Amino acid sequence: MRIRTFNALRPAAEKVSEIASLPYDVVKTEEARELAEGNRLSFLHVVRAEIDFPKGTNPYDDAVYAKAVSNLKALVDRGDLVRDGENCLYVYQQKMGDHVQQGIVGLCHVEDYQNNLIKKHEKTRQEKEDDRTRLTSELSANSGPVFLTYQDQEEINGLVKATVASDPVYDFVASDGIGHTVWKVDANEALLEAFKPVSCFYVADGHHRSASAARVGAERKAANPNHTGEEDYNWFLCVMFPASHLKVLPYNRLVESLNGRSASKFLEEVKKACPVKEVNYDTPDAPGKVCMYLDSKWYELDFSGKTPDNPVDRLDVSHLQSKILAPLLAVEDPRTASHIEFAGGIRGTSYLKDSVDNGDHAVGFSMYPVTILQLMDISDADEIMPPKSTWFEPKLRSGLLINTF
Repeated sequence: MRIRTFNALRPAAEKVSEIASLPYDVVKTEEARELAEGNRLSFLHVVRAEIDFPKGTNPYDDAVYAKAVSNLKALVDRGDLVRDGENCLYVYQQKMGDHVQQGIVGLCHVEDYQNNLIKKHEKTRQEKEDDRTRLTSELSANSGPVFLTYQDQEEINGLVKATVASDPVYDFVASDGIGHTVWKVDANEALLEAFKPVSCFYVADGHHRSASAARVGAERKAANPNHTGEEDYNWFLCVMFPASHLKVLPYNRLVESLNGRSASKFLEEVKKACPVKEVNYDTPDAPGKVCMYLDSKWYELDFSGKTPDNPVDRLDVSHLQSKILAPLLAVEDPRTASHIEFAGGIRGTSYLKDSVDNGDHAVGFSMYPVTILQLMDISDADEIMPPKSTWFEPKLRSGLLINTF
């Protein structure tokens, strides 16, 4: 794997907690507006610049991209963001409750993405990919890192352990209670060397960010007759975590209606599709099981049994889609269907229950999380997961370390 150090643009130490923000794709516009209210330093003014316009503004309007550029420039001009001054790698640690994960921040090459050495497991949505491509191009910066994982390497783990024994450059707890700590790596060459046995990376989170980085690289390559492949635009910002560190939460489902059926009739149809039993719990305890909330009761749907050969078909979300969502609830394509909502596991099963009880949705499905091994198996097979199959927590902060080109 090709990895490179970089001269990061990063917050002045005393301003880091005000600048670093949640990534653009985990907050809706109004949520971003509320989070950034009264804080002109929030990086949400860059990654979701529509919050600086009246409600209802098209987030893909030309003026929104121009505002993102001017907001980033203002952060630099005021000294809120400063240049590190040297090329290096970083260790980025996140702490959520008892869970701690430590990753290496550096640059990866777009050709490794294009050649599937950085492996994908999801398709992108064209509108979102176009949006991030334009923003990346106009900023000439990666506004947020791609979340990668790899098979653990003891030598890398040892170098990380040595790094975190030193004083950090940042150490703060965000408003959501997640701790963020960043160290500069002194043994950069040793760490780069230690990554050489790693044969591939896997995109855990950030398919749109990685796709847009590759597109911008291709666009600038086409415009540069003297292209060599080493220009800054060929590299994009990533955080690389060993697989053993990662925490995957379920990605739950809510559907607005029962496709013309009463709750009792729908339950009858579900029982024809798989074994069902009423339960007093809301979270499945093993793969092959899904908990369903319907008409003020929880049920367990059992999809265990014969194991399909295809790794995608073995996923619980695939069973649910093929046996319940498509045939019974008319969710033919979950990427485009407007009557399904995906709820990241961080919201908890109470979100499902409340959404059904208050009438916003008719039924909710609580999933067992996909494992890292399943993700890797599917990526290695060059297959694609159903949309919204994985939810990683904690989320990487945007604006904490920025790569410009």
